[in-house]
Amino acid sequence: MSNASNFHLPVPRLPADIYSHIHDTARRFASDRVRPRAAELDETEAFPAELYEEMAQLGLFGITVPEDFGGAGLDALSYSLVMEELSRGYASVADQCGLVELIGTLLSVHGTKTQREMYLSDVLAVRKRVSYCITEAEAGTDVSGVKTTARRDGPDWRLSGSKIWIHNAPIADYGYVLARTDPDAGNRGMSIFIVDLSAEGVSRGKKEKKMGQRASPVGALHFEDVRLSADALLGPINRGFHIMMSVLDKGRIGIGALAVGIAQAGLDAALDYSKARKQFGKPIAENQGLQWVMADMKKDITAARALVHRAAMTMDAGLPATMDCSIAKCFASDTAVQHTANAVQIFGGSGYIRGFEVERLYRDAKITQIYEGANQIQRSIIARELLKA
Repeated sequence: MSNASNFHLPVPRLPADIYSHIHDTARRFASDRVRPRAAELDETEAFPAELYEEMAQLGLFGITVPEDFGGAGLDALSYSLVMEELSRGYASVADQCGLVELIGTLLSVHGTKTQREMYLSDVLAVRKRVSYCITEAEAGTDVSGVKTTARRDGPDWRLSGSKIWIHNAPIADYGYVLARTDPDAGNRGMSIFIVDLSAEGVSRGKKEKKMGQRASPVGALHFEDVRLSADALLGPINRGFHIMMSVLDKGRIGIGALAVGIAQAGLDAALDYSKARKQFGKPIAENQGLQWVMADMKKDITAARALVHRAAMTMDAGLPATMDCSIAKCFASDTAVQHTANAVQIFGGSGYIRGFEVERLYRDAKITQIYEGANQIQRSIIARELLKA
């Protein structure tokens, strides 16, 4: 047994009143503006552009982007607080917040001064809509399978290939596209390009009909010999895979927090219903069996939230956070699926009917086990990190 210790106890980096302010701002907005529209947005699959404009005005986009670049200049813990509260209102709205956060991180950390000036303020103000383009037919969990290619054409590039299941693809103005620039270099031969999706040679697939989070539009993007200028390259050439993977750690904190918000909304609904619904002459909340179910919901949601916060604070401390991020995302998303199912069970037949919140929450929860890396992959990452120690 090694005597070396890698123990660390992460702590919040910012004063408590800053976290309280950003948390309360997100909660008020979610309660007053998002949750009242959740059922309508789920039914119509509409893109709520006006909500996103309000969020931008409140500073709820670009939470960790430095103030000098137009962001809030806060930290990953602040980001997790915002994501949970928005998701408690409606997960699709939180999902858009998470997407903007990832693109904001790419630009603020890896973009040139010119790229930041050209794109970042429009992204954070949602004047331009963006998409994060990795997944392909043969490159989902295995990103090394990317077939989209960018080849040199004098000082410019030519982009060809297709991406599927891309968030915002039906409505995005710009795509941040991972493409292979060295076909013989594996993961060390990919680069990121900023692509104007109105350019000649770009086409879009149909908007997909999804099980949940239905106000987050998803579709395919096709690139046929699209000409890109030299300054479309984001970050160093052939470092795109590593840049994208580094950003995904923060993405997993976001998805973990989003999952906690869904689960908490399920518990809130189940508690309210159990106190109001009467059977055998008394509220069903007095049934010990249901009390134990709700106690398990509370216990697991509290644990999931703590894991998300730990991962965020570890990242904020500048410590290796990959394992903590995978643990948080995996546990929180499993919790969301398990306990939204329990919320449906507490509602009984009503919980199976469209129009009841818990039915939507159950559908919204499932994708959290899949995107930002399926939970089976998160378990593999956790095991890999364990074996490094």
